[in-house]
Amino acid sequence: MNPGVVKAYMLKEFRELIRSRLIMIVYILPTMIIILFGYGIRMEVTDARTLIIDNDGSRLSRDLSARFEHSKYFDTDVVTGMSEAEALRRIKQAKTDILIIIPDGFEKRILHKERAELGVFIDGAFPVRATTMENYVKGVVFDAADTLRQKPPKGLITIDNRNLFNQAMRDEDAIVPGLIGLILLVAPAILSALLIVKEKEEGTIFNFFSSPIRKSEFIIAKLVPVLLLHSVNIFILFLWATWLFEVPFRGSFLLYWVAAELYILISIGVGLLVSIITRTQIVAIVLTIIITIIPGFLYSGMLMPISSMSGESKIEAHIYPVMYFNHIVYDTFLIGQGLDSPKILLYLAILFLYALLLILLGSWLMKKETR
Repeated sequence: MNPGVVKAYMLKEFRELIRSRLIMIVYILPTMIIILFGYGIRMEVTDARTLIIDNDGSRLSRDLSARFEHSKYFDTDVVTGMSEAEALRRIKQAKTDILIIIPDGFEKRILHKERAELGVFIDGAFPVRATTMENYVKGVVFDAADTLRQKPPKGLITIDNRNLFNQAMRDEDAIVPGLIGLILLVAPAILSALLIVKEKEEGTIFNFFSSPIRKSEFIIAKLVPVLLLHSVNIFILFLWATWLFEVPFRGSFLLYWVAAELYILISIGVGLLVSIITRTQIVAIVLTIIITIIPGFLYSGMLMPISSMSGESKIEAHIYPVMYFNHIVYDTFLIGQGLDSPKILLYLAILFLYALLLILLGSWLMKKETR
């Protein structure tokens, strides 16, 4: 390998990136993704439009309604005398998310230790949101029921509940670390694919075919600039996460950095493979987005825990490297166990093998000849 040839090609690539302004995309695209999705994705439901029809008008019914009114999860409107048909019509018109009907005689049944029923209607157009709102309603009702319960032995069993790792249950703490895994999978793959496909599309690839430069020198000169440029994004995304979104960082920064570098190599390997089978830049971009973004969302553990998957979906999640990297990222940000965890060591080894396999496979499939 001739270091002088590699250096000359790398300088040429940097000049091309600056001249074509692709270098702006290197840093603008990741920042846009983390800001748009970091603020846009919300798993928590707040201010659910809640309509309570209090047909009882008793002290207990007013106390129950007040619990909904004083919760940040509900935007409550308490009325009396409204018909059930009119209330359901408001749900159909998307003016109400939750309808709660407190029947006449509600307090009387409670005081006589009889069964009392509440009517609860929830807009289930979006199942995940509906399930969350249903759990919120149950939580308020069950808490009210525990307050009213006077059966002995009262206080024999108490629950001291504490949330670990994300004590405030912030969406940012759950979403932003996962977005780092998505961004570092998509952005380097797109850039590495474009740098080679662009030469195919413009015909300058024939300079490589006819020159004495080796295939290994060409690949290194093409891919090292991508690695160097996106290595800067590792620190930029870390600053956005900790400063802008105030996500805590409890682990080892060295572990985060090493895992991210290996992960970028995987992304570059994906881009290299895409550049081999495509001939135009638009096809390369579309194919890279399909390969990276879809598994990045579905199998990263950001929106759905991998442990809750089963069957084929769990197998697919273990095929894509994003799951392994995101596990390390979540550990460094929220948990801080680091290399004390055997799983972290295993996942680092898997990332290394993924990067080595993809780079070697792309280098082997790339031929220095016209086809």
